[in-house]
Amino acid sequence: MDIENLVQVGQGTMSKAVDHLKEELVKIRAGKATPAILNGIKADYYGTPTDISKIANISVTDSKTLSIQPWEKSMLAVIERAIFEANIGLTPMNDGENIRITIPPLTEDRRKLLVKQAKSAGEDTKVSLRNDRQKLMSFVKKEVKDGYPEDLGKKLEASIQKMTTDFGAKIDDIVNAKEKEIMTV
Repeated sequence: MDIENLVQVGQGTMSKAVDHLKEELVKIRAGKATPAILNGIKADYYGTPTDISKIANISVTDSKTLSIQPWEKSMLAVIERAIFEANIGLTPMNDGENIRITIPPLTEDRRKLLVKQAKSAGEDTKVSLRNDRQKLMSFVKKEVKDGYPEDLGKKLEASIQKMTTDFGAKIDDIVNAKEKEIMTV
């Protein structure tokens, strides 16, 4: 890493953290059916753990129901077992052709718990941003100590701080939008 492209490197790592937060928040279900609920659940496909989306067609039949149609009928039981074992609070129903998952309505307590979970994920991402900022600031200080002009170092530190603040605001917006989605009945 050199000092000239330090801000771009920082932006890259911080935007990866924000993207990761978005992926995590998609997994928090807000009472609506979405194929993303099944992201990361792997079924045993001939000895290889494989994402369900790679071995079946996942569709939303209505706002509360997911339909999973495997490419091969022999995979019905395997997919059903994988969803049970994932322990995500959903009960798959196998009708011999498809697997249907009805998303239960969320209770007020469950909604509050999900909001707390979303805020926690947002806070974890902010900690990650602060760690990135700290690394970048330490690098600038070291470079200034080794002969990089001090005024340019101060400008770099200011731009790093502004970038961190901007990404922090973006995280707050994302978490607030998810909170609104969860609390909407």
